[in-house]
Amino acid sequence: MNTMPPQIRLANDIAVQFHHLPAGEAAKAIANHMRMFWDPRMRADLVTRADSSTADLDPLVVEAVRILRG
Repeated sequence: MNTMPPQIRLANDIAVQFHHLPAGEAAKAIANHMRMFWDPRMRADLVTRADSSTADLDPLVVEAVRILRG
C-alpha cells in the first residue's frame, strides 16, 4: 500500500512527464502546471511538506517548489 501523500505522488507524476526537458525548463513547466491546475491549498501543502523533507520528491519537484516560493 502506498502511504505517500497525494500532493507528493501527483507532483512526482507530473515531473515524470517533463523529464525529457532540460532541468531548468522542466522545473519551470512543473511550477507553471501547479499554478494553473492545482488548488492553492494543494500547492501550499506541497511547499510545507518540501520544507520538512525532500526525500520523497523528484529533484525537479524540489526545484519547482523553489520556483513556486518566488
